[in-house]
Amino acid sequence: MNASVIVFPGSNCDTDCYHALADVMGSRVKFVWHKERDLPKTDLVVLPGGFSYGDYLRCGAIARFSPIMAEVKRHAEKGRPVIGICNGFQILLEAGLLPGAMLRNRSLKFSCKFVHMQVVNNQTAFTRAYKKHQVLRVPIAHGEGNYFCEPDTLKELHDKGRVAFRYVNEKGEATQSANPNGSIDNIAGIFNDRKNILGMMPHPERASEDILSSTDGQAVWESLAEGVGV
Repeated sequence: MNASVIVFPGSNCDTDCYHALADVMGSRVKFVWHKERDLPKTDLVVLPGGFSYGDYLRCGAIARFSPIMAEVKRHAEKGRPVIGICNGFQILLEAGLLPGAMLRNRSLKFSCKFVHMQVVNNQTAFTRAYKKHQVLRVPIAHGEGNYFCEPDTLKELHDKGRVAFRYVNEKGEATQSANPNGSIDNIAGIFNDRKNILGMMPHPERASEDILSSTDGQAVWESLAEGVGV
């Protein structure tokens, strides 16, 4: 699998994503600076976590205007996979590639810890290596991860199988106490209509090796590699 990791000023999970894809999965990975106007030959585009442009204005609000984003959009329009993790999810929302918006955490504090989330739809390029309703232990690290959308949008996300992951407790129950940021309906990740774009707040790249105390995120990369070949 060929993958491109986009690097914005302020990205800090780009090397984590590179390591998970290149060193753990054995994929061919290239960093792409945000000012570039072309992508290399690639199967997957990754928008990593971090604090693009220092999170001024709103998270991702400036990064959406980076030159490379026009090429990311063209890549997605061809039906090819794009994943945005944490700040990458925020950028996808600001760019209009996914619906909804990201608000401050309910606690108004930055949250960095392991959480549990459940696989809602395992019939996609990003999740086919998981079992439906599988409960995963994956870390979060964000101050604005409170996903919000209008009721009509929420209904469409559920009706069309566009909810990827939900925050749950260890038993798989989507309780308020299991919701680390106040996201509507405990949503931790969503797809676009074609399901070739995934935005998620938890970090699968930080849960891809035993040394990190969880490998529950690795199946995201395995699912993608299954479709195009490692």
